[in-house]
Amino acid sequence: MSVFTTVTPEQARAWLRNYSIGSLVELEGILSGIENTNYFLTTSHGPYVLTLFEKLTPKELPFYLNLMAHLSSHGVPAPKPIANLQNEFLGELNGKPAAIVTRLPGKPVMDPTPGHCALVGEQLADMHLSGQTFNQHLDNLRCAKWWTAVAPEIYPFQSDEDAQLLRSEIQFQAGVSREGLPQGPVHADLFRDNVLIDGDIVGGIIDFYFACVDSLIYDVAITVNDWCSTRNATLDPQRSEAMLKAYASVRSFTELERELWPAMLRAGALRFWVSRLYDFHLPRPGELTHAHDPEPFRKLLLNHRNSAPPSLP
Repeated sequence: MSVFTTVTPEQARAWLRNYSIGSLVELEGILSGIENTNYFLTTSHGPYVLTLFEKLTPKELPFYLNLMAHLSSHGVPAPKPIANLQNEFLGELNGKPAAIVTRLPGKPVMDPTPGHCALVGEQLADMHLSGQTFNQHLDNLRCAKWWTAVAPEIYPFQSDEDAQLLRSEIQFQAGVSREGLPQGPVHADLFRDNVLIDGDIVGGIIDFYFACVDSLIYDVAITVNDWCSTRNATLDPQRSEAMLKAYASVRSFTELERELWPAMLRAGALRFWVSRLYDFHLPRPGELTHAHDPEPFRKLLLNHRNSAPPSLP
């Protein structure tokens, strides 16, 4: 969510003439993330978020925007895309695909309690159930095929030990079959900074631009890996239990999900270790950019390989 493509207030004013959401009041670049250009967009009608997509194509983007519209219509606190005067969610601004969505209340909680984790677990399960009636499909663009393809570009930057760890985990995951696991639309990036807590509720789930159709339990693993991790890259038992119990109160885990739970935790750690290594060592030029530290996910992966995971309820 860094600013790679600059939008001036004059350009935003001109672009807003194709919408019915009022005139520009304020435009502020958002400094976080690494995939898209995002601005807080305030108009005379209220607060929104303007996104310019740096990597995703106009062919891929309808899945994300339509999924957000579907989830928000089912009561999930997802950003609601705003249609322009041509009744389209997607437009073009400064040569990039662009969209406006509602700005949701709340703010990220970076030091979550078990109570926060329970809120997120319940909301994640609601999102998974609501997504079952969404009829579009998009494969996971950051799956085993992707991490296998980009790993050779990363190896030269690693120590021999870390390179061997990466090779061995990619090989392990290649032998894990997800056939038979419950599937559906997943967020695939539900980290602390992508959830807005508003008092005692989840005010918003944001940044759906890694969403895809994949195993639901993999999405749970990604979420647990971030929300329940400690500073020494282990999973906090109380937070893990709170999140998993709250999720299971809405959607029960299957026996196959229980069987593959340890492998899914490892897969979630691998996916983000690889992406952070790639962004750290092979960054794109951009204004207000920020690459995340890959080290916590290396440590988390090691800990998952060497210890038993928290139990699924």
